[in-house]
Amino acid sequence: MVKRLITPAVCQFLLMMLLTAIWLPAQAQSQQLTVEPDRTRIYEGEVLTLTVKGSMEIDINLGNLFDFDMSSLPKPDIEKVEPDFEILGQNQQYSIRTVNSQMVGEITWTYQLAPKTTGELTIPALTFKGAKSQPVTVEVVDGSPPDQAAPGRDSFIELSADKDELYVQEQLILTVRLFFRGNLIRGELSEPTHPHVIIESLGRQQEFSRYRDGVRYRVVERRYALFPQRPGTLKLPPVRFEGQARDPSGNLRFLRDSEELFEVPVKDVPAQFSGKTWLPATGVALEESGLPPSLGVATGENITREIKLTAAGLPAEALPPLPDAVPDGLRSYPEEPERQTETTPAGLTSSLNQSVALVPVEAGQMTLPAIRIPWWDTEADRERIAVIPERTLTVNDPNAVASTASPESNQGNADPEPDAGATEPQISPAPDETGLWQWLALLLGILWAGTLLAWWRSGKRRNVTPQLTEHRYEDAAFDRLIKAARDGAAVTPELVVEWANLHSPGHGFRSAADVVDHFGDQTLATELRRLQARLFAPGHENDAWDGRPLAQALEKIRKHKQVNTSADLPPLYPKGLS
Repeated sequence: MVKRLITPAVCQFLLMMLLTAIWLPAQAQSQQLTVEPDRTRIYEGEVLTLTVKGSMEIDINLGNLFDFDMSSLPKPDIEKVEPDFEILGQNQQYSIRTVNSQMVGEITWTYQLAPKTTGELTIPALTFKGAKSQPVTVEVVDGSPPDQAAPGRDSFIELSADKDELYVQEQLILTVRLFFRGNLIRGELSEPTHPHVIIESLGRQQEFSRYRDGVRYRVVERRYALFPQRPGTLKLPPVRFEGQARDPSGNLRFLRDSEELFEVPVKDVPAQFSGKTWLPATGVALEESGLPPSLGVATGENITREIKLTAAGLPAEALPPLPDAVPDGLRSYPEEPERQTETTPAGLTSSLNQSVALVPVEAGQMTLPAIRIPWWDTEADRERIAVIPERTLTVNDPNAVASTASPESNQGNADPEPDAGATEPQISPAPDETGLWQWLALLLGILWAGTLLAWWRSGKRRNVTPQLTEHRYEDAAFDRLIKAARDGAAVTPELVVEWANLHSPGHGFRSAADVVDHFGDQTLATELRRLQARLFAPGHENDAWDGRPLAQALEKIRKHKQVNTSADLPPLYPKGLS
């Protein structure tokens, strides 16, 4: 005897047939169809959740239990909304309940709709199995809510800029913030773009939380540096966001928003700008290093001059090349300039480093021209000039000095040679031994006296010749200093240091302040301070300048030093020499 058992698999199959029997058109009759949006007023860029519910009476028997088609799943004609809405996603659920001893199947469809335009949009009447819903009107408001955090809004974008207007090629900081609620599953935030704007990302995005009207949002912040390349009006395309998130109850919600930056006027290069390269920035500086403090060098000596140009608010590619003109008598060997751009929270900071090897090949005064870089201060809205003043190198030829001093030195240090035209003393044979020794003693005395005289003269030349050479250099340096002081030249403080090192050797002056402290002259300190204020202090560029007090103070210091030097001359003979 064989027993037939109903296994669990068969029970599960029969239950599935019971649930899907509502799809059998021959046995079902339509009951009703309702359409319910979650809001009837939304803002542009928001996503509308539309819920559609339908129900049917179900008649199930053994004859139709196995007669079903999975491909004929029922759904309303939701395609009718596509002229005004974009269908982002959909979901459907089924349930069965008993009403008055009748089995009724209920179906719920959930659609995520994004409006394509603003204004009053109508969701037309939908049909399902002969049932028809009522039309629904939804108002789509242009822009964003005033508080940016309207109840029920799950995500929105904020755009802000640090300037209301700017010059062409000036830096504009754009901040993009995405606010959203729930657990973000996926999301895509577009980047700002424009065909005539250079856009640089300022580091990595920041993530934090922020409250708006009592609602806690998660925020993603990105910052960009924008450099418009054409004057006119800057109008960026909208920044868009699309994503999905789950709310605290676990429901999946579609997030979508877009925001457009206000129009920004872009001004052209001002007519009063005098530079060849337009540099709109918040700060530009020039620095140099490598030259000797005294600006004194020798022919053939290799000097490496480092020049650095820095700018705040510009990329390194916008910095102009530095001039490389040098005077005759100098050989210049520039290296390839190095450009660097650094991103900071305030924007871009760039630098250009130029290294130049200078080799003097002639003796004399070599003046390196001043370097001037005009730039436009965007904060003060005026032109400024970054300057490295001209530098005058004093080039000495050590070979010429050595060749001049060598004959005298050799003449003083070597024993005197007998004159070619002189007749050497002849020693006649003495009639006796006493006469011979007398002549020898006389000859040795003459030679000793000549040696002593030659030693004294060579020592005098060794002491006097360098002093005369240094005195000649000190005269030339002082003449240049007096001329620069009377003209109010920017190199005057440096020439003060150069002259002081020649005038008072051994002190190692490095700045004009060191010179003032050493000599203690109040007039010198006052006039140098007035000159530096006129050259470098803002607002004093056009101050009148009279260089006579400064020149008189320098001449007074030099004259006083010379008098003291003359009064303290060393003794003619070395101590102990009689």
